[in-house]
Amino acid sequence: MNTTKRTFSDTNASTPGFCTSSRVLIVTAVDAEKEAILRGLGEDAAARFDVIAAGVGPASAAAGTAAAIAFASAAARELAHGTAAPEERDAAQASAASSGPGPAAGTGIRSTAYGLVISAGIGGGFPGRADVGSLVVADAMIAADLGSQTPDGFLSVDELGFGSSRVAADAVLAARLRHELQRAGLAVSGGTAVTVSTATGTAQTAAELLRRVPDAVAEGMEGFGVATAAQQFGLPVLELRGISNAVGPRDRDAWRIKDALDALQAASSILREVMTS
Repeated sequence: MNTTKRTFSDTNASTPGFCTSSRVLIVTAVDAEKEAILRGLGEDAAARFDVIAAGVGPASAAAGTAAAIAFASAAARELAHGTAAPEERDAAQASAASSGPGPAAGTGIRSTAYGLVISAGIGGGFPGRADVGSLVVADAMIAADLGSQTPDGFLSVDELGFGSSRVAADAVLAARLRHELQRAGLAVSGGTAVTVSTATGTAQTAAELLRRVPDAVAEGMEGFGVATAAQQFGLPVLELRGISNAVGPRDRDAWRIKDALDALQAASSILREVMTS
């Protein structure tokens, strides 16, 4: 599927709570993804974007995201109150960019440094929904393996009554980004991005994921972690994936990591335009 799920006719529409002058935090898992995004954003990226590689998996993604937001937010508050010199603020932001240890995020505390958080990287695409080499801008991020096995099958944390395994993406920004990617001639899909701690390697597991999440379009290992951290700070979130392989039987020879990174780079140049217009 190489078309968007919805169209967005007014590309100048704004999103409540997001200002095009706000900084954007982009969180990847590894340096190769970070470098592809920086190439796409261009030389002036530092003026508007912070891009970090927080590590692989939902726990590292959540911890790295929360640390970056907390550092930058604390520096922004200090600067606003005149208690931090610019060089101190720069040092704090440098610490955030390196994903170093920092203050834990508190529930309900709103970030004053960022207007948007994006989980970005490469991942698997479900056959017939997101082709290898294409892009996915998710409508929602779901922790697909967060729950419990029972004699009757898997139960999510939602069904167990222990919380929620789903974070919605910012609907207006997701639609706008998909629209602009499509206008640029890039293949892009919408749907739910599933987050797992163990990458799918069999047809049976892929089928089980689709049973749990019927509108699943892509699989990654960080999206829900990034989204949860952003949610704790009251920030809107997106997930952007370049598709490197089909979700299903593990076949490294069929993976097209370079194509996925190239797609991520191309998408990042469009993302820069969307976030600054």
